[in-house]
Amino acid sequence: MAPSRRRHAPIVTLRTYFDADVVIWLLRGHEAAIAQFDRLIGEPDIEMWMSAVQRAEIVMYMKASEEKSTLELLSLFHTEPVTEEVVDLAATFYRQWRSSHGIDVNDAILAATAVLTGGRIITLNTKHFPMPGVSAERGWEEGPGAESGPGLSSP
Repeated sequence: MAPSRRRHAPIVTLRTYFDADVVIWLLRGHEAAIAQFDRLIGEPDIEMWMSAVQRAEIVMYMKASEEKSTLELLSLFHTEPVTEEVVDLAATFYRQWRSSHGIDVNDAILAATAVLTGGRIITLNTKHFPMPGVSAERGWEEGPGAESGPGLSSP
């Protein structure tokens, strides 16, 4: 009789996409953002991701004095490229949800990226992600940015 082989369930990881607003508050040292990030980075089944558009949003607006710390933080994330398939789905989302939910092109691309790769989104603007198939979670509930999130030009 052959020895029995024990099968282990495969480890399933969850892509977790961070919206630029959450990463900006993390870079500013906001306590709730840091606590959220520390909690997630410690979970073995979480993969930290961002869309290339959110990465661009962050690096395009960083100051020269912020470059080192910003790029060090961003090195902890995988970056998902924007493909033709992502753009086409994002365009559908944008046309359907722009007027009623105030989404912009960046939101639509992030939503399409998450849908097509099976990820969830961590954001301060969950109202921007009403699309079917999109899982969006609020980063935190109190403190700066809790109502509408940071603007890129905020202090």
